[in-house]
Amino acid sequence: MGDALIGKVTHFFDKISVVVIELSAPLKVGDRIKFVHGEESFEQAVDSMQIEHEPIQEADAGQAIGMKAAQKVHEGSEVYRLD
Repeated sequence: MGDALIGKVTHFFDKISVVVIELSAPLKVGDRIKFVHGEESFEQAVDSMQIEHEPIQEADAGQAIGMKAAQKVHEGSEVYRLD
């Protein structure tokens, strides 16, 4: 199976390295994801995530989550869950 598109970056808070992802598929802590923007991409693990400043273990399609980003992320980047 290939990587599954699970969402899109709607905001990136540069000073605190937090990214907001609008999910189109479920995501949970422990998943590995990849951010893709044009030719640029990087992978990271989902160590923790929040909805409205409350820590959560998993989120469903249609929810917007916040999480720490390992690198700068561009708004509009696609987010893939890695198998």
